[in-house]
Amino acid sequence: MMFPERMMSAHSHSHSGHAHGHPQQDNLRTLAVSFVLIAGFMLVEFIGGLWSNSLALLSDAGHMLGDAASLLLALLAVAWGRKGSTPRHTFGFKRLEILAAFFNGLTLLAIAAYIAYEALWRLLSPQPVASLEMLVIAAAGLVVNIFVAWYMHRGGDVGHNLNMKAAYLHVLGDLLGSLAAIAAAVLMMTWGWLWADALSSLLVALLIVRGGWSTVRQAWLVLMEASPEADMAEVLSILQAEAWVRSVHDVHIWSIDSTVHALSCHLVVDESLTVAQITDLQGRLAERLRSLNITHTNIQVESEAHGHEDGVLCGLPESSTPPHHHHD
Repeated sequence: MMFPERMMSAHSHSHSGHAHGHPQQDNLRTLAVSFVLIAGFMLVEFIGGLWSNSLALLSDAGHMLGDAASLLLALLAVAWGRKGSTPRHTFGFKRLEILAAFFNGLTLLAIAAYIAYEALWRLLSPQPVASLEMLVIAAAGLVVNIFVAWYMHRGGDVGHNLNMKAAYLHVLGDLLGSLAAIAAAVLMMTWGWLWADALSSLLVALLIVRGGWSTVRQAWLVLMEASPEADMAEVLSILQAEAWVRSVHDVHIWSIDSTVHALSCHLVVDESLTVAQITDLQGRLAERLRSLNITHTNIQVESEAHGHEDGVLCGLPESSTPPHHHHD
């Protein structure tokens, strides 16, 4: 019998998760340019808000501060995450992007809470605002945000990379914040509705909460090793479709970052298979799993005498205290 009683990984699995050189370079350039534009105009908007006494401008500047910090952290995380694997960090440093996204999301939620607090005070006690100056600065901010949003959509991976997607959504939030500030300025100039400044600030705060919460939630799922969007039933259907596979157990699906998904599982197969047949089986399964965007697979084959649980989802063993060595 040629059945090997050991783990055999499919050597034909996709290496696309390790070959993102050009997309990552594009992301770096996009983040760097976007950071300079957003941070530069954030300073203009902050000074303009102080000058015009506009909470709408100050709140949008606070939002842009969060976005600038998010862009900077994302930039650093992408740059550091390009480092290869080490004996200490066998998956490399790709998770830094997720940690950066999680931190940025929490920061945005804190900024939104502060803006909402200030806006409520302004609603109770409206203050005069230099609406013309506010209108000019907000219009300039709208132009900057439209350009940055276009540039990020054109040059960055905003559809799949969590950091890029979060930064892009933040810029869109800034864009809407600028629109809210313009609307408030027009209302104050036309009808003298001073409360419009505070109301637009509350709308901006809601936009920040929405983007911040979405980022925190997605990053949390990755950090907690939650299964990505791949359907477990579809994964099992692929694994069990092979005639040589008798059963599947101990299946784990998780994400390394927002674009690299991994799977490990145990297959009980026909004991008459040769090593070559097993390797071919693993390669076919890895190829089919790529259709579910699972690019890193580790498939362990076993006989029916494997001696552990047969459940599809096997929990990790409870931690135990390592044995102590007593010396006389």
